[in-house]
Amino acid sequence: MRRLPNPIRLLLLWIGFGLARLGLLRRDHVKRTTELSWPRIVTGIARMSKNAVDVAMVGIAIGPLAISGVGLASPFWGIAFSLGGGFAAGTIALVSQRYGADAHDELAQAIRSSVLLVVVVTIPVMTVFHFFPTQLIDVLSSDPQVVDLGAQYLRVLSFGVPFAALNLIGSRIYIGVDDAWTPMLLRSGGAVANVALNAVFIFELGMGVTGAALGTVLANVLVTTTFVVALLSGRLPGVGALPVQVSPIGRYADLENLRQLVKIGVPVIGRNMVWTVAKFPMLAIVGMFGSTVLAAYVISRRIWGIMNTPGWGFALASSSLVGQELGAGDEAEAESYARGVIVFSVATYAVAGLLVGVFAEPIVRLFVDNPNDPAVPIAVALVYAACFAVVGQGVKSATAGPLDASGDTRWPFYSQVLGMFGFTIPVAYLGATTALGLFGLYLSFAAETFVPAAINYYRFSTGKWKAISREYRPDQPMADD
Repeated sequence: MRRLPNPIRLLLLWIGFGLARLGLLRRDHVKRTTELSWPRIVTGIARMSKNAVDVAMVGIAIGPLAISGVGLASPFWGIAFSLGGGFAAGTIALVSQRYGADAHDELAQAIRSSVLLVVVVTIPVMTVFHFFPTQLIDVLSSDPQVVDLGAQYLRVLSFGVPFAALNLIGSRIYIGVDDAWTPMLLRSGGAVANVALNAVFIFELGMGVTGAALGTVLANVLVTTTFVVALLSGRLPGVGALPVQVSPIGRYADLENLRQLVKIGVPVIGRNMVWTVAKFPMLAIVGMFGSTVLAAYVISRRIWGIMNTPGWGFALASSSLVGQELGAGDEAEAESYARGVIVFSVATYAVAGLLVGVFAEPIVRLFVDNPNDPAVPIAVALVYAACFAVVGQGVKSATAGPLDASGDTRWPFYSQVLGMFGFTIPVAYLGATTALGLFGLYLSFAAETFVPAAINYYRFSTGKWKAISREYRPDQPMADD
């Protein structure tokens, strides 16, 4: 099953071996990086495509108001991924270093503590979303129909918050032990199931935005259940034996593991939350351009999400590979992997941006019924801007990988804050309020990636992350930050 050809894997190998022929990468690094990153990229494409299909389905079934309602609810749903992704960064750092050090008992303890932490943190979020959806959506829109549709969507979606966060923990556990295949199967399968459920609920049962939300919740429950079965049994039907098996019996509230997870994860949560929080003023600013530009922006962000998936693979591959080498005490090899992934990531993003740019208009038209919709040319222009900005995203995500693996997670948080609130939002606001116009939105896309990329790369180049990693290695003394 693992030997089946995959176009994403083949494309990555083609790019990687091309870089190796130029002397920019080691061939053995290309192979290991590709094997860990391509399943995560496929997962990302499946999930981001699912998000795009959600928008397209409710748009076709209900109209532009539904697109706006779902779009305004998305920042709240993003909080689940901010929390889950933040603590999952702590999970992959601890798991990969313990796996590299062959410390299996400590690995299992880190997993149990991760599960406890994410459940405790996400339950209150779920409660707020379920009981106060109208008040939350009302902050972003004065249109009563849009608010009502967004609230319907968020009320049902709230039940999926803990499951979405747990799925991120499950994914990072396997990637941390050199298995990106299993989370790809589970999470991509969940995305496919989500699309199928949405089609039934939206079109067959006429449930509208509520059906879209229900499909998402059920798909996340399915994936979480499968992750639990896999971790407890150490195997899955059709997949076979897995590299990790965790007993549910044991300590969950281990203070040292919880301390390390919080210390590593909180800055990553902050980094993730920066964009989640920034969506609120950004959507309000884009709304100042009018409903046509807002719809175009929502469409372009969905396409941007699909283009951004290589970073998911490279960042996590770097975190796993670098973390394993740090756990084994080989800091030179850890840095070699990290530098190679940066080069690999930038080249892949450049190819992705070029391909999407060539087909920008037909891709945008998949989201609308009316071929003369005025949102189409605006969305196409925004997609072109995104195609340029993703090159910066390649540096940003690849340099965050080794910093996350080492536990040096504060600087990527700082870079995200400065990029979003110091540049991206102010530039977009200037576009909405001055003669800069839509060009301000184009510039905001570039600022969103290139500013954090420069800061992350600077921090990585100092090498301080290697010293910081010693604090989190198994049976290692504390190191000064």
